[in-house]
Amino acid sequence: MLTPAKLPRRLAAIVYDGLLLAGVLIFASALAWGLMALLLGSAAVTIDNPLSSNPFFQTYLLLVCFFFYGGFWVRGGQTLGMRAWRLRITRHDGRGIGWSQALLRFLTASLWLTPFYLHPLFQVSVATSVWIGLAVLLFLLALRVPDQVSETKLVVLPRPGQVA
Repeated sequence: MLTPAKLPRRLAAIVYDGLLLAGVLIFASALAWGLMALLLGSAAVTIDNPLSSNPFFQTYLLLVCFFFYGGFWVRGGQTLGMRAWRLRITRHDGRGIGWSQALLRFLTASLWLTPFYLHPLFQVSVATSVWIGLAVLLFLLALRVPDQVSETKLVVLPRPGQVA
């Protein structure tokens, strides 16, 4: 029987995957900047930043994030950070998850980013938004909200050579 993952292990995998995702987002942004430079010319991109606060660009980056996580979750149940920490996402019956479950899990887990979008509305500092966002993240993970909403579970895999 596989045991549910504890909070410290989940956080470690999140940090690992966050670093990988940062690299993917830098690459995806560079592609978008390159495309804008080709279409508009490099001088126009330098003078007037066409991607700043652009909802299409933000949606593009959100989709990159979803397909980064969702692709790993649907294909093998593990991101690279989850593999490093021996974690896997499964359905309650032990089978792999589908795209709809991956989407529910992604959207629910993304709720911790809400304070970053709301801080201009409430006129609070970025530091306050960061602390509130991290508190929301810990709350979501401690209560296993993404697991409950997507009807999945995050389990710890046995060490190689160890019987489950």
